[in-house]
Amino acid sequence: MASRIAAPGRIAPGRIVLTPTRRDPALTQQFPFISDGVSRTVPFGYGDPLADQIVSAIALGSISVGERLPSESELARHFGVAVATLRKSLAVLRANGIVETRRGRGGGTFIVKVPFPSDEQIRTYLSRLTIVQIRDYGDEHTAVSTGIARLACQRAHDQAVEQLRHAADRLARAESPAESASADSRFHLQVAITSQSPRLLRTEMRLQSEILSLKWSRAGAAVASEDVHHDHLTIIDAIAAGDAERAEQATENHIKSTVYRLIDVKLTLETIGAD
Repeated sequence: MASRIAAPGRIAPGRIVLTPTRRDPALTQQFPFISDGVSRTVPFGYGDPLADQIVSAIALGSISVGERLPSESELARHFGVAVATLRKSLAVLRANGIVETRRGRGGGTFIVKVPFPSDEQIRTYLSRLTIVQIRDYGDEHTAVSTGIARLACQRAHDQAVEQLRHAADRLARAESPAESASADSRFHLQVAITSQSPRLLRTEMRLQSEILSLKWSRAGAAVASEDVHHDHLTIIDAIAAGDAERAEQATENHIKSTVYRLIDVKLTLETIGAD
């Protein structure tokens, strides 16, 4: 069995956190938002790039329904924009029912809904992708996520495995595609946290942002929740056993299944368009 590094990583309520280790203080960094490299995420149609970035974080499960967003000054500093610009983006999200602002003590801006693109938005997005691009995405995601799985096998401890099981259970309780997508993403980001690599976590977040809605939408891959949950449990069992080869294979099969389904949908759309 591979040696393990006992340095816990956990998902704290509402945001993803890597707890400190003596070897790597960078693991204390929080990743509730992706401020770079999310240009290819499925558009939500809000017409505001900053609003779309915040929405992506919510959709990824990086920040949860009911949680209060950081202060306007903190958010503006994080995204490198003026507070006035941030307020305009928050106004867009309020108008679309994603957040609400509460006044008084304990007030602030709170998440009230997990966003999810419409079927029409998904079909439009898919129409702009080529099969080569979908396949290339699968190649990158496979290369990154199998590496994450391998490191997780080497570095997971009992607490980390329990956190993975808890993350997987969220998918079993999900009641909508939006909730399923968020729970699915949280699981994969938890695996990345278990790998104890901030760089790989950032990359996994970007890759999840590109595929998540396409994976769960009825107009996309339309994956079955029970199949995805089964894949998650297989990955967890391999990590718990320290079996890197099995974890890598399960992760690769999981990703390829979605990619193949998306290619089938793309071919169907092209056939319909040609008629």
